[in-house]
Amino acid sequence: MCSRSFIVFLQKFLLSVLTIFLVHPLHADEGMWTLDNLPEERLKEKYDFKANPTWVKKVQLSSVRLANGCSGSFISKEGLLMTNHHCARGCIQNLSSKKNDFISSGFHAKARGDEKKCPAFEVNRLVDVSDVTENILEATKDKEGKAYSDAKKAKMAELEKACAKNSEDYRCDTVSLYHGGEYKLYKYRRYQDVRLVFAPEDSIAAFGGDPDNFNFPRYSMDMTFLRVYEKGKPLENKYWFPWAEEGAKKGDMTFITGHPGSTDRLLPTSMLKYYRDHRLVESLIRLAEMRGLLDQYAKKSKEAARISRGHLKGVENGFKALTGRLKALNDDEFFTQLLKKERDLKYRVRRNRWYKNKYGDAWKNIEKAIERKKNLEDEFSHIAFSNYGTKLFSYARTLVQYAEEIEKPNKKRFREFTDAKLPRTKQYLFSKAPIYKDFERTLMEHSLTKMREHLSPDHSFVKLALGKQSPEELSQELVKKTKLDDVAYRKKLFEGGKKAILSSKDPMIEFAIKLDDEARKYRKIEEEEISPIFSKNQEKIAKAIFDIYGKDNYPDATFSLRLSYGQVKGFPDNGKYVEPTTEIAGVFKRATGREPFDLPKSWIKNEKSLDKNTPFNFVSTNDIIGGNSGSPVINRKAEIIGLVFDGNIYSLGGAYGFDEKQNRAVSVHGDLILEALEKVYKADTLVEEIKESQGGDKKMAAAQ
Repeated sequence: MCSRSFIVFLQKFLLSVLTIFLVHPLHADEGMWTLDNLPEERLKEKYDFKANPTWVKKVQLSSVRLANGCSGSFISKEGLLMTNHHCARGCIQNLSSKKNDFISSGFHAKARGDEKKCPAFEVNRLVDVSDVTENILEATKDKEGKAYSDAKKAKMAELEKACAKNSEDYRCDTVSLYHGGEYKLYKYRRYQDVRLVFAPEDSIAAFGGDPDNFNFPRYSMDMTFLRVYEKGKPLENKYWFPWAEEGAKKGDMTFITGHPGSTDRLLPTSMLKYYRDHRLVESLIRLAEMRGLLDQYAKKSKEAARISRGHLKGVENGFKALTGRLKALNDDEFFTQLLKKERDLKYRVRRNRWYKNKYGDAWKNIEKAIERKKNLEDEFSHIAFSNYGTKLFSYARTLVQYAEEIEKPNKKRFREFTDAKLPRTKQYLFSKAPIYKDFERTLMEHSLTKMREHLSPDHSFVKLALGKQSPEELSQELVKKTKLDDVAYRKKLFEGGKKAILSSKDPMIEFAIKLDDEARKYRKIEEEEISPIFSKNQEKIAKAIFDIYGKDNYPDATFSLRLSYGQVKGFPDNGKYVEPTTEIAGVFKRATGREPFDLPKSWIKNEKSLDKNTPFNFVSTNDIIGGNSGSPVINRKAEIIGLVFDGNIYSLGGAYGFDEKQNRAVSVHGDLILEALEKVYKADTLVEEIKESQGGDKKMAAAQ
């Protein structure tokens, strides 16, 4: 059993790892910090700021996580929530129809009764964090491979079930920080009654489209308001961010609180080489092919374009983001610096006999696991984890696997079917989101075609899946005849358990049953034989870094709540200096009347009433990554001054390191949101609700 002193020691993780794994000096506005480990000395030294407990608690409980992969924040005492338009796009799309396209026309609920419930939408508010490092390390002590994986999953399931106490109102996640150097149990209040309140037209929310994506200057009003309900009524909220009376200005200090998805700044370089030379390249090829497919589908009709538009935007965003990551890893100077820093760590491990015996084999073990993963990449992608492009097959596989897993003890189930995770799985299965069968068939045909191409026609799984049929024939048959687009039918199968599943004649269910043994086989290889090697040996490297350098630092992003700090500041770009703020006047100058630079009619109609000097978007030195979309930008008083929606092109290498010289977070200015609500959308009730608390918490202001 690990001693408590070692656990405490382990938690004090490497300030000077920045000189090991990262490129830039400590005075930079770098870091995605957990709220229980803020860099107090740096904040005091650079910004003369101290985050007292009242401030930290308010920030934690005013921030939220959207289960679909974004962030958000409460901004009123009645559950009003702000996030990005692109984060709420799924909700807006699912509530739209051929007759009412809220993506194109926007949405405004002028009365509470007009607010529309989002299908399959979940909001999580972090209410408690506990350290379970000792629990996990004790459970996995001296274990390898499958035994390590089984023990770890069992302990996590046990901790999460005890944490949630069988209540669907709570969600508990065991989070690995510092790649296994520390484990925390995050307890969230779960809200699944979330309703759409306001969304601008897509043409202003995503003004500039793909050409402007990850660039600056920008003119995007990428925002949406939702409302959280509890027991059928708007949430009676005790914690929210008030709106600042004065918006962000050049040089102002900024905080961004949100849930960055993942970074790889502390990974061994062998993993980064694998991403650079294989994973990123293959992902880009697949995204390029999908973009072509979606472009062609959208040309079929206006309705086809509406249905596929969200998918296309997601693919375009992913393609640009991964291109930036690949470019960063192909930068010789950047990668050489990472190699040098890793060599220094390895040298220090080798020169000490105790370190060498304890940690010396970690890098080689990871390299061997990478080779095996590469050899099975197509099997994992097309057999173990593929949904074949369609919600319908995803529903089928989930139902088939649920029927099998629910009969097992909680600790032995697949993670998504443990007691703590089931509420989210059930919400997904019973979503009333519309399903468009022609689009589903198109996506499934493409996915099956790629499966045959990548695995080869001679692969046993391809023969099992397709038989004598072509991808076109099989997808047409399965999608046309399945009844899984009916929510009531899905509920019936779910509640009927294995008996109902095995007796079902639904072709998509039968297809999922036929493929399940092979899917499970490869999933187990990944989860029980390969993933434990990565996890166990990254844990060793984390401990080695800690033992050798032993100072505090932030962990890699894990889609858990973090705080970053910075300031409103421009950046150099190709020999020019880019000012940090744009103004409303600029969007009218930039507009061409042609997509993606076409303004909605509401803006053109109300142009003269707008104050053209109002700030539109701004950049800051905050350290963010994907998952921060929808994060609030707040000031020293914990007041709203903006809304994060993007990073500039130089932020795309932020997965692997931070460069304060040019890496910038891009946000919608708080003043722009109020100006547009008042003068373009005439949303007086919303403005009144926002302004009700404007000026902030005076006690908190005094405390700072």
